Amino acid sequence: MGYQSFKDLRVWQGAKELSVEIYTLTSTGKFTKDFGLREQIQRASISIPSNIAEGHERNSNKDFIRFLLIAKGSLSELRTQLEIAYEIGYIKKDKFESLNENCNKLGAMMTNLIKARRNNVKH
Repeated sequence: MGYQSFKDLRVWQGAKELSVEIYTLTSTGKFTKDFGLREQIQRASISIPSNIAEGHERNSNKDFIRFLLIAKGSLSELRTQLEIAYEIGYIKKDKFESLNENCNKLGAMMTNLIKARRNNVKH
């Protein structure tokens, strides 16, 4: 598939870093008492790099694309939860904007990777 390991993928690296950042954020402040949102946002964040890794390891473009689409869905779920957390005062504006920008970059990376893999499948 062009990579030795899923860990070589920049999109996986970025998704893992985002998940670590989410776990750090949700272990402080108002998140500590909101078990429902905390656990949901953590699950969504960890799903992103996990699906990228799983799809890559299947050694099939078709499967990899499918898992990238699942990861994009989890990213959208995370972005929704971040919006809610921001609007209810769990996240400060600068932190929210930084996380949102990271999500936008990851989404674009996944979209580009999906397009590249789809083109690869057609040939």
